[in-house]
Amino acid sequence: MVEDNDQGTAANMPFLALSAPGFSTKSGAVFAARDQHWCARTPLGLAVLSYDHVGRLLRDRRLRQGSYAWPQSQNARGSFAAFWQRSVISQEGAGHQQLRQVAIAALDEGFILSLVPAFDAIAQRLCDGLKDRRECEFQADFALPFSGQAICVLLNLPQDRWQSVARDASTLGLAMGLNYKTHEDKVNAACDRLMHLADQLIGSAERGEDREGLAARLIGAAQKFPKIGRQELLDLIVILMFGGVDTTRSQLGFLMALFDRYPLQWQALKCDPTLVPNAIEEAIRAWPTTTWVTREATESFVYDGVEIAKGTTLHLLVHVSAKDPALGPLREFDITAKQRRHHGFGGGAHHCLGHFVARTDMASALRALVVALEDFKIIGTPRYLADSGNTSPEVLPIAYRLAPDV
Repeated sequence: MVEDNDQGTAANMPFLALSAPGFSTKSGAVFAARDQHWCARTPLGLAVLSYDHVGRLLRDRRLRQGSYAWPQSQNARGSFAAFWQRSVISQEGAGHQQLRQVAIAALDEGFILSLVPAFDAIAQRLCDGLKDRRECEFQADFALPFSGQAICVLLNLPQDRWQSVARDASTLGLAMGLNYKTHEDKVNAACDRLMHLADQLIGSAERGEDREGLAARLIGAAQKFPKIGRQELLDLIVILMFGGVDTTRSQLGFLMALFDRYPLQWQALKCDPTLVPNAIEEAIRAWPTTTWVTREATESFVYDGVEIAKGTTLHLLVHVSAKDPALGPLREFDITAKQRRHHGFGGGAHHCLGHFVARTDMASALRALVVALEDFKIIGTPRYLADSGNTSPEVLPIAYRLAPDV
């Protein structure tokens, strides 16, 4: 336990209106709160603001994954809420560990790297589609089709299925925002369609028609764990489809928005394409699609002077903690700098299962884009989801010049 001190009393902690309409985790109020204290009170529990505290609490065994309670907090009803309660995200203990072992075995590094040529081909086809134009809506014309087709590769699905998969997976992302109830009907419908697709994939693998896709690999990995049944495998496929599409689509959009703000960084990448992996990490640090990671206290304890009662929800704010002055002088976006590891994929027992898939397919997309486009800029009015929960560019219109050799 971290020793107590007097700075952590509730009276000394700032307050953040985390659930207020229009609240942004990137606002000046959040940064001011972090400068005042490592922790803030909110209507939804406590917000953790400093880099070191976020990193340590992600791994603290007195906390469990807090997102399991999200549907209940939003008064959610229907198939999505039921699925979320069953999923690996909501499990703890031995059951959770077994589900993770199955998913990690199915998504091993060798398998994901074997998909890189297919990811590269998708990115190249989409870039070829940009050649006859000089403007596009990046999310609709590149980010969404890329992420949808990449997940089809992972699932060993025909590429022409990407639109329905991507649409439904992106719709599930709306369930992670504070305005969930306004989207509940379409979220439940999307969840039903994805579950039906997962059932088809498992059935195909069980009949031996698919021996190479994710479903077949999950079935093989699950043989070591008799308690993992068909429903658990269906839920794993749906959560991986959801995360695979939503993370890649959203983060690619934020990556381009950052390069628009810092065009010299785009030129640096063109000069040195080996910076692609670092550019992706820097984008997640600078503008993450997951704005906070949630944990819940399973016992009462005192942490760095703050009393945390059993059942308290802690929101570990990813963006503001990555900009902590304790990390030293940080530029807003610098793909040439090596920073300490960000928390955009969470950490500890619930570290994101698909992080290597996301890093790998986004790298394929960025490699193709930096070869195809000499430069670009955002035009018109981009539109973004609120900077709370899971966020994303909704509309990102860009104008671009093709690279001379293209």
